[in-house]
Amino acid sequence: MKQIVGGTLSETAPGLRTNFVSERPAAWYAELYKGDDLKGGHVIMLGPGNERPAREALAAYPEGLQIGGGINGDNARQWLDAGASHVIVTSWVFYNGEVDWERLRTLVCRVGRDRLVLDLSCRKRGDDYVVVTDRWQKFTDVQLSAVTLEKLANWCDEFLVHAVDVEGLCKGVDSELVRKLADWATIPTTYAGGASSLQDLEEVTHIGKGRIHLTIGSALDIFGGTGVRYEDVVAYNRRIVADKSSAPLA
Repeated sequence: MKQIVGGTLSETAPGLRTNFVSERPAAWYAELYKGDDLKGGHVIMLGPGNERPAREALAAYPEGLQIGGGINGDNARQWLDAGASHVIVTSWVFYNGEVDWERLRTLVCRVGRDRLVLDLSCRKRGDDYVVVTDRWQKFTDVQLSAVTLEKLANWCDEFLVHAVDVEGLCKGVDSELVRKLADWATIPTTYAGGASSLQDLEEVTHIGKGRIHLTIGSALDIFGGTGVRYEDVVAYNRRIVADKSSAPLA
């Protein structure tokens, strides 16, 4: 299990920067999340040789984790059968720089809209946030916008959006992107990138209007970080869930 600096990931990975390499197997983390009833964690296979530990993690927490990395129309179903709650897909759908609607239709037919997460990981180009593929190195022609997200929302259950330029740097979240996602997204959306403290989690909850979830990686103590204690994140999450369940019905 590794924590990487997203913008350094490439085909040959000669310049890959790694924040943390765990001595614990992926299944250990899966069991930890299961014990704390945390659903929706991401298992991302960063290249070949990762299928066995990925399967072990899914087996340790069936229906509790999402899987991504090399997912396509041919293998997506087998990962659901292995225990994933959802498959996460980017490059196979955003093919040749644009949305391949036929591929997306095939994928939905094979796994179901409710089991699909579209990864809209992006980098900023000018004033726009543009979806990137192939280890986050290739810009597509797809800009994030209200129109784009509304159209894609008809084909998936969730969005996952890595802010690639700040991913793994632990220097704070991209607040501008979080605000835009809160305004644009009409389905569950998870933002990832730059989180360095519990205050970042509070900020995303606030500026995301309660609509945007946050993934914390490199800053967590269980991933070698010093900015956020895992137990504090679990406690915060439980408070949010309790507050929502106790809120009066409109």
